[in-house]
Amino acid sequence: MAEEQHDEELETIMGLIINGGNAKSSAFEAINAAKKGQFTVAEQKLKESDQFLVDAHNSQTDMLTKEANGEHAKVSLLMVHSQDHIMNAITFRDLAGEIVDLYKRLDKEGE
Repeated sequence: MAEEQHDEELETIMGLIINGGNAKSSAFEAINAAKKGQFTVAEQKLKESDQFLVDAHNSQTDMLTKEANGEHAKVSLLMVHSQDHIMNAITFRDLAGEIVDLYKRLDKEGE
């Protein structure tokens, strides 16, 4: 039973890392698209980033619910890394949205 719980926790942690990385990558792609004036693509990439963050958030919520119900997860370096990955992705996504908006504004002013 303990090994099964460990495997499940590891799967959740890896999912957080993957979703965080994908969210950050999509946000970066949004910035690059906006830089080229491809604002539709930029908006799609921001939405894609948001979906990766929703998936990560759902995993975090599941972990928090288990913790609240007495199923304490072992805090490992990998778990801390996954949480750090998510927080960085959220920050990067927020900043990417601002940068895309700035490129849109500059594009309108240049018309």
